[in-house]
Amino acid sequence: MSKVLIITGDPIGARMAGPAIRSWNMATALARENEVTLVTTTSLERVDAPFGLRRIRPGENAEFNELERWADMIVFQGHAMNQFEVLKTTSKVVVVDIYDPMHLEMLEQGRELARATWELRVSTATHVLNEQLALGDFFLCASERQRLFYLGQLAALGRINPATYESDPHLRGLLDVAPFGLDATPPKHERAVLKGVFPGIGADDKLLIWGGGLYNWFDPKSLISAVAALAQTEPRVKLYFLGTRHPGVEEMGIVRESFELARELGVLGSNVFFNEDWVDYAERQNYLTEADAGVSTHMSHVETTFSFRTRILDYLWAGLPMVVTEGDSFAELVADEGLGVVVPAQDVGALRDALARVLFDDEFATEARENVRRVREQYFWDRTLEPLVRFAREPRHAADFTGQRSLGSAAVGSHRKPYGLRHDLRMAWHHLRHSGLRTTFTKLRNRLFARK
Repeated sequence: MSKVLIITGDPIGARMAGPAIRSWNMATALARENEVTLVTTTSLERVDAPFGLRRIRPGENAEFNELERWADMIVFQGHAMNQFEVLKTTSKVVVVDIYDPMHLEMLEQGRELARATWELRVSTATHVLNEQLALGDFFLCASERQRLFYLGQLAALGRINPATYESDPHLRGLLDVAPFGLDATPPKHERAVLKGVFPGIGADDKLLIWGGGLYNWFDPKSLISAVAALAQTEPRVKLYFLGTRHPGVEEMGIVRESFELARELGVLGSNVFFNEDWVDYAERQNYLTEADAGVSTHMSHVETTFSFRTRILDYLWAGLPMVVTEGDSFAELVADEGLGVVVPAQDVGALRDALARVLFDDEFATEARENVRRVREQYFWDRTLEPLVRFAREPRHAADFTGQRSLGSAAVGSHRKPYGLRHDLRMAWHHLRHSGLRTTFTKLRNRLFARK
């Protein structure tokens, strides 16, 4: 049994977003075999948990250092290594959860900022990730597509080297895939929250659900336009945005723009509805089970390519057919497994037709629901977190760990190098062996020894 410290920068409580949900389930999975403490650096509500809960804010180093000394293994996501300096020098095994490519996300999130501020935030996020990749022992990402991306970043930092490669040529011992997961217990409808009770949404309406929040890299405006177009012939179509106020993220401009567009198109309050707060984590099942389909639309850019849309997992959990924009790994899954319809980015006409199909083509919707129920088992938390659980049974430093963590100038792109006189002599001999000079050198050496 190991003592495991898990750190998240998201609020822990009844209303949790993706990072907190992921860290909570990591703690739950590891607590079956280990002693676990989950720490949030922001806010903590009193909730029941099968593990310890703490709030330690950045700067409260005495409290954090006490937990660092207690732990055998430390798992973190986000900016923890930048907030607690001891994580850069700890002798404990360090697992870094990099399921969220924050530097790519910041390219979109910072668009509304002044150019200098935007550049600073992107470079800061890149620096933070490079530090983590240079110093961590084991890394977890969310998809095979992400894994290829991070392997490139690890290679640039020198972490793919003879030590890490020699006994692990696939490098799974350095970087493995642990997708965001879902609860194996199906959602249960406990009370009516939308259909027949929410003003403007009737009991027999066809309900689209937008799970999660509204951020600048999404495209709710094309979706609202498509719903407005469909409502002209199918007035029963309704779209409900489950949350606009993320508990740990400042509201973005796309929220206001979405409200304004729905109002301009005349569908606000009749076909399009916004929850202006955030649904409790345990309460979301009531919303999902009343929906007829789930939707997720986004722009086309590099953030999309390597993203992992966690809201899709709620649609899988609830057995919902879905309409999604092409470009990310989940769009490939939806298309390959027949879970719904994939549409081009910002194509309102294709989106309108796709919504009509999943809502009003009963045969298609039934088949998609059956496919969803089949596929979702591979995303249960017990399965997705298996690489972490397995690693925790025998936590170990990375093969290139030298006894202490040495950043060097890794944060700006270099790495721990075994350079020196011995390295230079070996490299010189290597080049001699593979050139015509080797024969000349060997003959000269033999003559010298023969004279003796």
